Amino acid sequence: MTTETPRQYGRVMLKISGEALMGDQGYGLHPPTVARIASEVEAVQAMGVEVCMVIGGGNIFRGLQGSAQGMERTTADYMGMLATVMNALAMQSSLEARGLHCRVISAIRMDEVCEPYIRRRAIRHLEKKRIVIFAAGTGNPYFTTDTAATLRASEMNCEVIFKGTKVDGVYDKDPVKHADAQRYGDVTYDEVLQKHLGVMDASAIALARDNKLPIIVFSLDAPGGFRSILEGRGTYTRVHH
Repeated sequence: MTTETPRQYGRVMLKISGEALMGDQGYGLHPPTVARIASEVEAVQAMGVEVCMVIGGGNIFRGLQGSAQGMERTTADYMGMLATVMNALAMQSSLEARGLHCRVISAIRMDEVCEPYIRRRAIRHLEKKRIVIFAAGTGNPYFTTDTAATLRASEMNCEVIFKGTKVDGVYDKDPVKHADAQRYGDVTYDEVLQKHLGVMDASAIALARDNKLPIIVFSLDAPGGFRSILEGRGTYTRVHH
């Protein structure tokens, strides 16, 4: 199966983990790393692409870990959602420092710092070429930010989800630990689920499959990687039907 070259998408969702904002630190935010990712987003928006984002919260607090340590799961998940708001505000600040217009929209109301989620308003922001960062996940416990990204991408009529990771695609096993790991050029949603490939959690993959929303997995660490894929270059894995 040959990899299809991505066309010029009009509206995309960028999903990154909270850990992507840590840089080489073991915790929290690394401002130069946040600025570097903001520059990647700026380069894509300069192509005329409408960009929305979902950022995880694992660099500050991960609900599942809190739950594993004896905290009540619902409370732990809400704490994780608050961590995603902190990351979204940091990214907004970095984007605005570059002269870009950006809105943070939270699934949990906190009107003093960001907007509540109203679908039509969010779409209007995108039409006005503002970058929209969706925070606080879906607003519900037991759902990951991967699922939130897929849900919001579907609601915003995005054409594709870009999943930025530390490796340049989906492999049959961990390429960091196994030198003989093979990268997929293309893989189906069902293969991801059946082989437990770890692209996103099962709920997110199933939702993307049901809405025929392709997922492009690429390395966020490669400078210019986000834009180069939109230009038909770069290394990535495409998850589709």
